Amino acid sequence: MEYLYAVINFALLALIIWLVGGKSIKKMFTSRRERINAELDEAEAIERELAEQRLDFAPADGSPSLNAPASNARNAEAELAALEEDFELKKQSVLDAVLSNEEDMKREALLTAREHAVHELIKRLRVHLAEEPQAGRLRENEPALADKILANVRLTPGDMCYLMHHDVLYITLTSAYPLPQDIVDKLGNRAKELLDEVGGKPSYWVKVDPELIGGLRLRIGDTVYDCTVDNRLYHLERDLLKRPLGSDINAEDIIKDMLAGVEESEPRVDIFQLGRVLSVSDGICRLDGLADIMYGEVVEFECGERGMILDIEPERIGCVVFGKYENIEILSRVRRVGRIASVPVGEELLGRVVDPLGRPLDGKDRINTANRRPIEFAAPSIPERRSVSVPMHTGLKAVDALVPIGRGQRELIIGDRQTGKSALAVDAIINQKGKDVYCIYVAIGQKESTVAEIRAKLQKYGAMEYTTIVAATASSSASMQYIAPFAGAAMSEYYMYSGKDCLIVYDDLTKHAVAYRELSLLLHRPSGREAYPGDVFYLHSRLLERAARLSEEAGGGSVTALPIIETQAGDISAYIPTNVISITDGQIFLETDLFNEGQRPAVNVGLSVSRVGSAAQTKLMKQVSSRLRMELAQYRELAAFSQFGSDLDDNTRRVLDSGVRMMRALRQRRYEPLEDWKQALLIYAVAEGFAKEVDPDGIERFELGLYDYFEQNAPELTASLKTGAKMDKAFEAKLKAEIASYAGVS
Repeated sequence: MEYLYAVINFALLALIIWLVGGKSIKKMFTSRRERINAELDEAEAIERELAEQRLDFAPADGSPSLNAPASNARNAEAELAALEEDFELKKQSVLDAVLSNEEDMKREALLTAREHAVHELIKRLRVHLAEEPQAGRLRENEPALADKILANVRLTPGDMCYLMHHDVLYITLTSAYPLPQDIVDKLGNRAKELLDEVGGKPSYWVKVDPELIGGLRLRIGDTVYDCTVDNRLYHLERDLLKRPLGSDINAEDIIKDMLAGVEESEPRVDIFQLGRVLSVSDGICRLDGLADIMYGEVVEFECGERGMILDIEPERIGCVVFGKYENIEILSRVRRVGRIASVPVGEELLGRVVDPLGRPLDGKDRINTANRRPIEFAAPSIPERRSVSVPMHTGLKAVDALVPIGRGQRELIIGDRQTGKSALAVDAIINQKGKDVYCIYVAIGQKESTVAEIRAKLQKYGAMEYTTIVAATASSSASMQYIAPFAGAAMSEYYMYSGKDCLIVYDDLTKHAVAYRELSLLLHRPSGREAYPGDVFYLHSRLLERAARLSEEAGGGSVTALPIIETQAGDISAYIPTNVISITDGQIFLETDLFNEGQRPAVNVGLSVSRVGSAAQTKLMKQVSSRLRMELAQYRELAAFSQFGSDLDDNTRRVLDSGVRMMRALRQRRYEPLEDWKQALLIYAVAEGFAKEVDPDGIERFELGLYDYFEQNAPELTASLKTGAKMDKAFEAKLKAEIASYAGVS
């Protein structure tokens, strides 16, 4: 075989590389161990500090702190709980690092060693194949390669358009060695025949380039028909680097795997189009050529970086670069990859943190999936959809009762920064555990520490096993932030068209719009209001319209979207907020004043709405919460009015007292989602006045006791509540009796 000597040389070379690189790998392991020890020391320091503060918070008489009525004791309790939670999170992250860091270091070292070995293999193969007798064998294949090219050669629409304006089409035949005249004439005559059919004239050039090593390369206009050894080595290198590493692998296995990859490599006629880089700056490339390129198509530069076509003009093409644009040189070549920008999809992505291109960011192995989907895809048509009628419970009382969300709905979460928007979305993801709903969290422009914290929380509460995090952090380029939500939508559509349910969170689309504005301005598109391009509405509409609940004929799956928008000083009438409000099926408005008052989640009842409404609620919840919105709106109005006077009539005081207790009942701790029947039970008990004798600060204790009481003392009623069925008069009478018994009301 022509690769025999190269394989033997490579095996020896890989062994030498592994032996020589042993010191560097050992040094890497040592430095990482030192870092782990430092993190453990830091965790122990936090634990000691926590123990000291625990002593400071403890009452002097040793009585439980819950019995102390003072607000200082409650604040100390809350602070202690927060410190304990932070410590547990830090401790768990350090333990995870200790358990997985050794394996990650080994895998990273093997990947680095393999990358160097692959590059060295290709280099040695190039030298080996250029020598005799391999060079002579390669020349013997030239007539067969010429026939393969002739079987595929044709004129593209771009070539025909070029001929309409120039009459002459340039044709170049390149080989590693001087070709026999009969091969030159055969290819030239075929090209002339094609041009005669459309009335064009050929300009035929024959060149010799030893860098090709062997084979033929024919270029007609922008289209290249490549049968060269150089092109085969290019694909071989990429294939070897993409081969997955097993869970238990060493250097010897890498060598065997690479040798298998060499043997599996097959000759092929590679057909692609070439262009050149006219200019590059700020992540934007201007390209020439590539006459048949399509919007959204992927291109590859000589340096290995990839980009996506985002602008097509008569004289040039605009491209955004996914990687480091500093590596791209002006006048360097760029080639079509031959596919629209797409991402890997499938259940293999569950539990992983990936970038918008599907590459892992969590330090684990490469993700290998059998399916890919384009990031831009048409939304389901009206006949393919069906009405939203199945609840998507978030586990939050203020949401499920006031602004219910259904599967297939698009519900906007909007509010100022630091009002709990991301917390609400994360709680909704945690609440899907055990409900056969897959989740995708798209982080756009977030800090890396924030994404790591969200991942740790999801891991802690067992939600990562059905969740994928797509992260385009603040350090990512504008192009990566631009495609991130579209990549997440493509991943969610895989589940929807497979007949499954999916929940996707876009956090947040304000930063997405800013990234798109940056790209548009760099592409010299005309700007409009607030410098946003005119199609920024279409940007988000074509994204959010992909969320739907499909009919049974179309697959029966659903995608529920929770986009997040950040406002400035509560201004929901700004450009981007109004755009997204008009696209979605309702919004959950989180108010800063409510948040500062301690109302969590800080849902503003007056400005929050669900256009699906009670259709996305169980019959039980619909029954108990039917008057809730009106009563809370009345309470908010009276509370604002009562600030201006002290003399209030009994009816107003009764409304205010009831409203205060209901608002307290709607408060909820983070990461503690509630089942639907518990929410309905609490709301019914408070709305019917069974908690009117309870101090507002004691509503939480009343709530927890109510759940325990029903589960232990009223199992039949509890089982009926869990069905979500509507209450009849007899059942309601029994329910009132049990609640009264618990509340001590005769």
